[in-house]
Amino acid sequence: MSDDTKQTQEVKAKRTAKNSVFLDLFQDKKNLLKLYKTLHLEDTDATEDTLDIVTIDNVLTDNLYNDLGIMVGNNRLLLLLEAQSSWTVNILIRILLYLAQSYHEYFERTSQSLYKSTKVKMPKPELYIIYTGNRGRKPDTISLSKEFFDGADIDIEVKAKVIYESETEDIINQYIIFCKVFDEQRKLYGMTEQTVRETIRICKDRNVLKEYLMNREMEVVTIMMSLFNDEQIMKTYWKDMENTLTDKITHDKDRETAERMIKDGELSLEKIARYIPSLSMDELKELEAKIMQLA
Repeated sequence: MSDDTKQTQEVKAKRTAKNSVFLDLFQDKKNLLKLYKTLHLEDTDATEDTLDIVTIDNVLTDNLYNDLGIMVGNNRLLLLLEAQSSWTVNILIRILLYLAQSYHEYFERTSQSLYKSTKVKMPKPELYIIYTGNRGRKPDTISLSKEFFDGADIDIEVKAKVIYESETEDIINQYIIFCKVFDEQRKLYGMTEQTVRETIRICKDRNVLKEYLMNREMEVVTIMMSLFNDEQIMKTYWKDMENTLTDKITHDKDRETAERMIKDGELSLEKIARYIPSLSMDELKELEAKIMQLA
């Protein structure tokens, strides 16, 4: 096995292991076609064979991304990014970078050079955000110029249609409902397997992604429990960072206090060490030497 083949397999394995339910659901070409038909009812000629997933593999890190790229023949490029229950217009920046990378890979894949005089052929982009939180007064479309530059006429623009929960029974709406059920159960049971099991049970009872959940229930449980693990790891990491920062601030204040006491010259280093136990005798001697040099 060549090194390139081995590396490709490792990347695919890593991607599969870190898939979200969103990506896992639409890896199935049958579901992918349902998604596309939801967005393009007029395209009666579309088949599973005319659709290709061109999602960018996250090779450098293991972070989980809910970004899906779909090529329809060579004429249309659809990018669908999931915005979960926390709304942020920063997703427009992700779309911009994702689109640029998608085109870069497309030109390489089709052997087109940007440095020749011949105009390249490129698929028409369609940009969507699937929002799984409550809509409220959020807009149907968001744009880079409006959100970041007060609507100014800028030299580059990105516009994305936002898809919210609706009264329809299409596969996108079913996925949004699945996410909302999951959020409701997590509020009841926390980050536990019971949350995942209850989400699956409720959705199957309500005929929400029923076929997918019946066929891949174990995979969905594994994916969602992995998500819990990732969240817990990140929470622990940020808590450690917060504690480290707090300790550093306290230590810096103690050093400042010790410096003032040494400059006053009224107390010996031994007594200062008793008042400020967070500083070692060696550190106090180092401070004293520094102060003497500056005097």
